Amino acid sequence: MIERPLDLDAVEAFIRIVELGSFTRAAEAMQTTQAGVSLKLKRLEDRLGCRLVERTPRSVELSARGAAFLEHARALLEVHDRALAMFAEARQRLTIGISDHVAGPELPALIARMNAQDPQLLIEIRIGSSGDLLQSFDRRELDTVIVRLHAGRKDGELLAEEKFGWFAAPGWQHRAGEPLPLATMAEPCGVRALAGQLLDAARVPWTEVFVGGGVAAVVAAIMAGLGVAALAPRMLPFGAVDVGAKLGLPDLPRLPVLLHSRIKDGRPRDALDALSAAFRSAVRS
Repeated sequence: MIERPLDLDAVEAFIRIVELGSFTRAAEAMQTTQAGVSLKLKRLEDRLGCRLVERTPRSVELSARGAAFLEHARALLEVHDRALAMFAEARQRLTIGISDHVAGPELPALIARMNAQDPQLLIEIRIGSSGDLLQSFDRRELDTVIVRLHAGRKDGELLAEEKFGWFAAPGWQHRAGEPLPLATMAEPCGVRALAGQLLDAARVPWTEVFVGGGVAAVVAAIMAGLGVAALAPRMLPFGAVDVGAKLGLPDLPRLPVLLHSRIKDGRPRDALDALSAAFRSAVRS
């Protein structure tokens, strides 16, 4: 008797659930419903005759059999993709701009997720300010941009809303009577402008002591003890301290992250959906 072959869609659903840690996020990445993903997993488990994933109200964990199957599942999809690639047309290019205030330490994992979705896709990523990237997008120099909300625009797909705080190095002290020393990104930077507006409205004297060409430079400046910066917590190394409440600084709002794209379908869109789902997972975690 010939055994039924494994359903590759079900195998992919299993991998997405494990990698994203959620049935909901796996459904987003596969452009289906949570119920559809659950059904695919159940069919795969029925076919293999064992439970692959242990479900709890708050988490998704691999079973022992699931952990053993995971490597084989990935290898199966890789072989499948290579077989299809033999007949694929020339590589398609996907150019993506990501705001420096958005591209955090998770960027390597996000790129890996896109490559796993389509190893034959040529991915080009540029990092810059939200304003500059949106201008490049409008000039059709970029297919897609992931940016912070920009004044004067109401378009784009909301990916997440991210908390911000006023961060400094551990042990840093503000000298009484002196303006707040601020480390910022170079203009045009929406977060820089917002921070200045909030401080002015709260009548908090401030002065720029460092201007960086990227978030990494700003982080280095505050960890060196130069002053304070308005940043998302995930951008910072362990040990950085939110000094906003201690210094009586105004609360920073949760700042939206938006996706602007002309890619509507095909292989590039599938890779972009995988990137979006993985990014949502990174910001929520």
